Amino acid sequence: MKSTVAIIGAGPAGLTAAYLLSKNKVDVTVLEADPIYVGGISRTSTYKGFHFDIGGHRFFSKSKAVEDLWTEILPKDMLQRPRSSKIYYDGKFFTYPLKPFEALIKLGIVRSTICVLSWLKARLFPVRHPRNFEEWVSNQFGKRLFNIFFKSYTEKVWGMSCKEISADWAAQRIRGLSLGSAIKNALLPQRSSNGDRTKVIKTLINSFRYPRKGPGMMWEACAEKVKAMGGKVEMAARVNGCAFDEATSAWTVQFKDRDGNLHSVEAEHVISSAPMRELVCGIRPEVSDRTRRAAESLKYRDFLTVMLILKERNKFADNWIYIHDPSVKVGRVQNFRSWSPEMVPDPDKACYGLEYFCFEGDGLWESKDEDLIELAKRELIQIGLSQEGDVVDGTVVRQKKAYPVYDDDYARHVATVRQELDTRYPNLHLVGRNGMHKYNNQDHAMMTAMLCVENILADAKLYDLWQVNADAEYHEQGDEVSDEKSGSGLRLVPTRVDREPELASET
Repeated sequence: MKSTVAIIGAGPAGLTAAYLLSKNKVDVTVLEADPIYVGGISRTSTYKGFHFDIGGHRFFSKSKAVEDLWTEILPKDMLQRPRSSKIYYDGKFFTYPLKPFEALIKLGIVRSTICVLSWLKARLFPVRHPRNFEEWVSNQFGKRLFNIFFKSYTEKVWGMSCKEISADWAAQRIRGLSLGSAIKNALLPQRSSNGDRTKVIKTLINSFRYPRKGPGMMWEACAEKVKAMGGKVEMAARVNGCAFDEATSAWTVQFKDRDGNLHSVEAEHVISSAPMRELVCGIRPEVSDRTRRAAESLKYRDFLTVMLILKERNKFADNWIYIHDPSVKVGRVQNFRSWSPEMVPDPDKACYGLEYFCFEGDGLWESKDEDLIELAKRELIQIGLSQEGDVVDGTVVRQKKAYPVYDDDYARHVATVRQELDTRYPNLHLVGRNGMHKYNNQDHAMMTAMLCVENILADAKLYDLWQVNADAEYHEQGDEVSDEKSGSGLRLVPTRVDREPELASET
């Protein structure tokens, strides 16, 4: 065996690392706190034969390596599905990302004129060095469109004012979009020349792959493959501490099983996708007071999904609808049949997931399931997606720490934590969304794990995992995945840190 690795968390990052290490004959043990599901937020929950996706996961990446890994893990069960999203605002449904002429027509001539003037003002007099979400988006779209299409939903998601959300989050999630670029692309589709051959650049992803039974199908298959190669995947294994031996540079990871019994795993390396705050506070010897305070200052946003089974009236065919209406609490509505027809076993029934963003322990989180189902039924009727008496059943799933919060101070706190962990614990590797406190997508999380494995196998820091997605566009826009050794198809991979700048994936 080349190494012994303990992996905390069986989400996309943790299982990707476990799979690739196992393929290379490395002894791995994955510790997952959930007693039933692997996949983290990318799991598939089930209720009476209905399947539903927690958060919604489009399987699309600009990294060929990620796309190839999905195919390798689940070669026969991936569907090609159409991509479609809308925004609900003022009783109307708008295509998202916004189509400028549709949006302006539905807003009406007066409001549209004001929006365009507001955008022109923002272009002429932008906020220099925008620090928060409101300033960044207003620079791109104007204050009027910000208030219409961004403010309400964003504040529902994060539970705070847009002025308190870092501009980093806006730059990462809606990079490259602006009213001006949208109008330009609508009138003059961009073209790129490749020698004598010219092709239209696809600015939006029109389709994506998706497992027949939801995203959890991918990670359940991955966990089984890990076990078939000799790796261990321990469920209901809640890690409560990681002890580092400075003399041997070895780790002892302690966890409790479902009965509360204490166990431990000895490891040369620890890969963690657990929330950074919890990991840091459980390390022994303890980190400095400064680093502990930084970790404890990191915040997370939780959410719950109310899944409703109702009579099929073909109200909408989108994957999801963003609800930009402050009169209802629901933030987004998913249509699980649009993800995959196999998610909904009864052709006469529809299955919708209403997402409510909250903080663990607040009034919404603590509400009884039956009260949440009644709330969801009322709001679904209010926004015109069902009628009285349509809903026949429902259930509730709560998801802790779904989103790391990008407040004004998060970057400083993460930098403080990184500095001490890199210095004192060189064989502790942070990967994934919560592990790195980085609001990334599933493929970005996987890439951090893939490069982490490269580092472990080489026993060297070939790649800086923190540079994954540092300059990438959000995956709802931009070129499709490329087979070439250059361009956006490989943008998830940072250059190797031990070489002159070059494309890392060629090595």
